[in-house]
Amino acid sequence: MTTLVVPPLDRRPWPTLGPGVAAWMESHLVFGPGDLRGQPYRLDEEKVALLFRMYEVFPHGDPRAGRRRFSRAGLSLRKGVAKSEFAAAIAAVELAPDGPVRCDGWRRQGSAWVPVGAPVTDPYIAMVAFTEEQSDELAFASLRVMLGEGPAARDFDIGLERVMRATGDGRAVSLSGAPSSRDGARTTFQVVDESHRWTSERLRHAHRTMLANLPKRRAADAWSLEVTTAFEPGAGSVAEATMDYARSVARGEVEDTRLFFFHRQASDSADTSTEAAIRAAVIEASGPAATWSNIDAIVSQWQDPRADRSYLERVWLNRPARGSARAFDTVAWERLARPGVAVADGTLVTLGFDGSRTNDATALVATVAATGYQWPLGIWTRPYGTAGDGWEVPADEVDAAVADAFGRFDVWRLYADPPYWETSVRAWAGTYGRERVVEWRTNRTRQMAYAILAWRNAILAGELTHDGDPVLAAHVANACRRPIGERGEDGEPLWIIEKARPGSPDKIDGAVAAALSWEARNDAIAAGALNAEPAFVSVYESRGVLTGATL
Repeated sequence: MTTLVVPPLDRRPWPTLGPGVAAWMESHLVFGPGDLRGQPYRLDEEKVALLFRMYEVFPHGDPRAGRRRFSRAGLSLRKGVAKSEFAAAIAAVELAPDGPVRCDGWRRQGSAWVPVGAPVTDPYIAMVAFTEEQSDELAFASLRVMLGEGPAARDFDIGLERVMRATGDGRAVSLSGAPSSRDGARTTFQVVDESHRWTSERLRHAHRTMLANLPKRRAADAWSLEVTTAFEPGAGSVAEATMDYARSVARGEVEDTRLFFFHRQASDSADTSTEAAIRAAVIEASGPAATWSNIDAIVSQWQDPRADRSYLERVWLNRPARGSARAFDTVAWERLARPGVAVADGTLVTLGFDGSRTNDATALVATVAATGYQWPLGIWTRPYGTAGDGWEVPADEVDAAVADAFGRFDVWRLYADPPYWETSVRAWAGTYGRERVVEWRTNRTRQMAYAILAWRNAILAGELTHDGDPVLAAHVANACRRPIGERGEDGEPLWIIEKARPGSPDKIDGAVAAALSWEARNDAIAAGALNAEPAFVSVYESRGVLTGATL
């Protein structure tokens, strides 16, 4: 299991109000909306441990004795582990007239001094979501049920947008965006809910404002809790900024003793190549929640060929991954499949090549110049897990596939990305002609962006077909957009493709090779190659054969 805990556990535990807080929750609250609604609230061992950490106080005898150790806490946990409900439970005890949430003295327990908990005077709790539609849901929706349907209901006046103490001297409110300047000055506790969705400048500014409000009620020892699922890298979310900050603290680059941060995910080395591997990764990311989660239902989502696998990684494995940046329409790609088609010898084709030596895949893809029909001549992929240790792409097989293509077909151009294969690409050029084997470097981002755009547009317009190869289809589905910070002639942002995250086992090299092959095909048309000789092929779907007939 991969975790980031800031600060790590101390050899000597700090005094904490956690035991009393946990006991209050389990004696006064019920579960919120869901299958367990109305049943007595119970904390798993991880949530108890998190409470103990978040409610640590400075020890007896310290100049700050009894004050909270942390003023800011962040929890990053996978989807479905009831983290918003957990935040609601904390809001409930912070609001309660008898909640033991602040140190009000000490008592002896053996040789140790133990803090005694007391409620906050006139608490003001802001529970903030990313949109107005969500502000009354998520943690706040859980709070209303957990208090309103439990043993503590008589102590509260519960409305649609606020929950008050029955005595009127404290409240929790549902908000979108930051508390107002007046209310912000009164904050004693605040919840930032689903901060991976806080991506706009308005919300980032709101978050900064909320943190800046905390010192205004020093006597109340105000603090903030952020709960989230893994963010999408590069989206500019509050969650991403918080994790970057926590990592800086962990590395010693920033000194912040008031931050507590906990993130758990499936390890980066955990792959998703088989159902068993996916199950192990989900369980790893779940922690104690694995004992009550529907692991089978979660794992089954990977079986849908149209599933956004990077999204599944982000929400169920809690690994930061690009989810909404999927590059290609996989449904459109599936519709263009024409399996069982043969391509006649002598057909004018173009080739695309993208390669690695040990880690990523190596792919050689062909395109029929006259029709735009594509198929892989070979995709070589490192086996997952330990089976791939010491593996290298079989260069002799790649050479044989290139030789077979030039021997069988009329190859107009092979566009090859040369890194790791410089010697082979030059050898192919020496054998088949420098005018036919061309180094096409994909690290030229603007040129690559236009090549990707042309191939993407051809998919959407139905200008190409393909053989339905499942490995190539997976590479197409795995590809995610990465903006290059430039715009095209129509003003739209340009982008290239990349994996969902660095080190992901989900390959995209077949998609790169197919795009290069398509770029060569477009250049062949522009150069008049189709007019220089007969168009060799056409598709007869009923026979499943490409013949020498002209379209």
